Amino acid sequence: MAVQEARGDTGAEGVHDGGCTCGDCPHGAREGHRRAVAAFLRRRDEFAAGHELPAGVAHSVSASRQWVSEQLTQRAEAVAEQGRAEGAVRLARLWLRTVCAVWGTVTVLLLAEALTAIGAGWSGARTAALLAALAVAGALTAACFFHRARGGALAPVLGEDNRISTSRTVAACWVLFVGYAVLLLAARLAAASDHVERDALISGLDLKRGAGVVTVLAVVCGIAVLVRRVVALRILAQRLQKVPADRPRAADLLTDDSGRGAFSDIQYVAISAVALFFAAVRLARRPDQLPDLPWGLGVVVLISAATYLAGKYAEGGRPVILSVVRAREPGDLDGPVRTGDDIEIRGTGFVPPGAQTADRLSRMVVRIGAVDVHVPLVPVTGGFRNPTDNTLTVPVPADVEPGAVDVQVVTAAGVATNRYPLHVTE
Repeated sequence: MAVQEARGDTGAEGVHDGGCTCGDCPHGAREGHRRAVAAFLRRRDEFAAGHELPAGVAHSVSASRQWVSEQLTQRAEAVAEQGRAEGAVRLARLWLRTVCAVWGTVTVLLLAEALTAIGAGWSGARTAALLAALAVAGALTAACFFHRARGGALAPVLGEDNRISTSRTVAACWVLFVGYAVLLLAARLAAASDHVERDALISGLDLKRGAGVVTVLAVVCGIAVLVRRVVALRILAQRLQKVPADRPRAADLLTDDSGRGAFSDIQYVAISAVALFFAAVRLARRPDQLPDLPWGLGVVVLISAATYLAGKYAEGGRPVILSVVRAREPGDLDGPVRTGDDIEIRGTGFVPPGAQTADRLSRMVVRIGAVDVHVPLVPVTGGFRNPTDNTLTVPVPADVEPGAVDVQVVTAAGVATNRYPLHVTE
């Protein structure tokens, strides 16, 4: 009975109902993560209000702060583990949704062709379009099955940080569209009996007709490869901080790693979608040739791609320490930095995009001389007062030898800042 209560009630068909948190089903993983997050936020606000502190540490500010930080760190790691489990369950079941989306698109195409055929009659071009769609859908379904553990058809567009890549998604859409157009012409060529019609279909593949589409295809594919190389090199050079996401989201196409809307991504997706829609309309009107994308629209797509690439070069930056001062509580006397004192590190880029969660904040380290000091979590209602992207407060441990030492911050992404000199007196 205890096991049944812990795993939630199951119906006659084994479906988990109610408040299942077992993790064996998507509902259980999602509900368990939701409850864990709610419990963590509730406990964080209780600590911020000064509640639930043991009597042994309540008399000391530094001891209570360290105890609260340890408690929050342990709970945050448990919440993060449940979040990763939920993400894995969602990703494993995503392939079924992608298969449904693919065949739903084929169904929409069939209905559209049937409706437009009323009065005009069914033609060989409509049959070729449907056969090409079935071929593409079959290939995508096979890809979904073989990559079902990585999100099905979305596996090729997932980045190394477990987010949906904007550049890969745009390139994949253009590749699928051009592949569909070529299959459409191939189906019509196979069914053509007149040599004049065959010659017309073959001439429809001439470069002078599809130069705009071919150019755009080459550019977006090149951008996808180049962006991956640029991001990898900037990470290795510690010019860009990347932390993995728990699971991919559709919003990744339009936002940066922190979840804020990114102009370069939004304009790239929007302009590419408009150009792709225009090319699809041209293909529907002239199914005997590659869509002749006007050069004006093609240049607009190229400018959009260049803007997106420039945005990738410009984003991020290495964290920097600007100054280190002795943290002074109200009523304290001014003086030099001694062991046991708190120091305030001021700078920028201490919290990488996407690392605002407690488990990532707790991984930040300040290196004072040869001693690594973990940054304590100081909660306030609705968030954390320490650490922040611009300031960190840590104690100077007794193991630090008096004299000149270097201070360095290591962020949650593993990137180290510059070394800042600090003099510790006895």
